[in-house]
Amino acid sequence: MSFRFTASPKEEYKLVVLVRNDVKMGKGKIAAQVAHAAVDCALYSEKKDKKSFDAWYSSGQAKVVLKVDSMEQLSEYMTLARSQGLHTSVIVDAGRTQIEPGTVTCMGIGPAPVSALDKVTGDLKML
Repeated sequence: MSFRFTASPKEEYKLVVLVRNDVKMGKGKIAAQVAHAAVDCALYSEKKDKKSFDAWYSSGQAKVVLKVDSMEQLSEYMTLARSQGLHTSVIVDAGRTQIEPGTVTCMGIGPAPVSALDKVTGDLKML
């Protein structure tokens, strides 16, 4: 897979997780879903995009959690992120606790250069 983004040599890297605000989850459930997305993105990056993983990991593993209002909005950001060559990881809940099985709860993007992620998610608010 080739990546389209380019980073300056000293640019910071981060990982972004978009959480659906329309799915009612407790704080612990949200934390678990965000963790699933972050771990999945990190593992993928370590294997498939070592340069981005190393830059992100060595600079403190910055993670930002943002909110989207619906599945439709999450899908729009997924399409945009993928069109920019960014890795995405969509998290689907097993439904063992608070929500229905098969519910998409969140999506991780990256890790990638801050500038590349901000082009995609810079307009969103923190959760």
